[in-house]
Amino acid sequence: MNLNRKPIKPRALTAGDTVAVVATAAAVERAHLERGVNALAAMGYRVKVSERVLARSGILAGDDRDRANELQEYFAAPEVKAIFSARGGYGCGRLLPLLDFNAIALTPKIFVGFSDATFLLNALVDFAGMVSFHGPMVAMDFAKGLSPRALEHLQGLLGGKLDGFELEAHEAMHPGIAQGEVIGGCLSVLVATIGTPFEPRFDGRILFLEDTGEKAYRIDRMLVQLRQSGALARVAGIVFGAIRAIDGNEQESRMIARFAAEQTAGLGCPVLWGVEAGHGTENFTIPFGVVARIDCAARRIVFTEPAVTR
Repeated sequence: MNLNRKPIKPRALTAGDTVAVVATAAAVERAHLERGVNALAAMGYRVKVSERVLARSGILAGDDRDRANELQEYFAAPEVKAIFSARGGYGCGRLLPLLDFNAIALTPKIFVGFSDATFLLNALVDFAGMVSFHGPMVAMDFAKGLSPRALEHLQGLLGGKLDGFELEAHEAMHPGIAQGEVIGGCLSVLVATIGTPFEPRFDGRILFLEDTGEKAYRIDRMLVQLRQSGALARVAGIVFGAIRAIDGNEQESRMIARFAAEQTAGLGCPVLWGVEAGHGTENFTIPFGVVARIDCAARRIVFTEPAVTR
């Protein structure tokens, strides 16, 4: 890992490009996959679906080595211009020791996913030195239907039509302005990397966090771990997307927000709460490894450069 190297931006997508759909985590349902693939094709791309996308090994989408090898092969395949995760769930962390990030770095390309794909998103930034994209998944978000705004944003971002963009937060938890490369993702997945060789570098970065289906005390426990590990003290700023309580329970939701405010207090960095990215939102796509600015007075996270090369 070269800490001084700015992550490489992959090439922009254009109409007619081939994009691959891979299953790197939990087993995929055929009906959901087909709906998602049709939605992706409607965006004007040729969709290459993994031959083993419906494979099963218990709850996983096939054997770890097979999933890792296929992801590696799609990064190397010259005809594939972008890779979309079929779904999250569980399983991406098992692939990290099996991937050759030095080889992946030779052929940087768009990789889109979130939730359990948080393992891969941060590893691609820090170990392959490329920008990755926290965004919708084929057999999940695309299958259910993205909002017109989120779909337009995704296509503009990946197509190099956005020189920058901003996302509004519901509130500023702690004031200030900060700037840095964005990393992060699903809180429970990110916490699972702490103390492993694949723990992301936090220093001077903007940490984006979101999650779903967790009790408030578990969210607090994970934030406590991040704080006690020293990770939160090293970031330049923090942005929370949605952290959706189980069954949308309002009391749990309020408690989660209170815990988030408590565990990020006294850090001396700006903290935004409630950006429309991640589970239970419109899921606007956020590029990781790209510099953004937090402005708490304006309640915005602002990206001032494109995430791809034209």
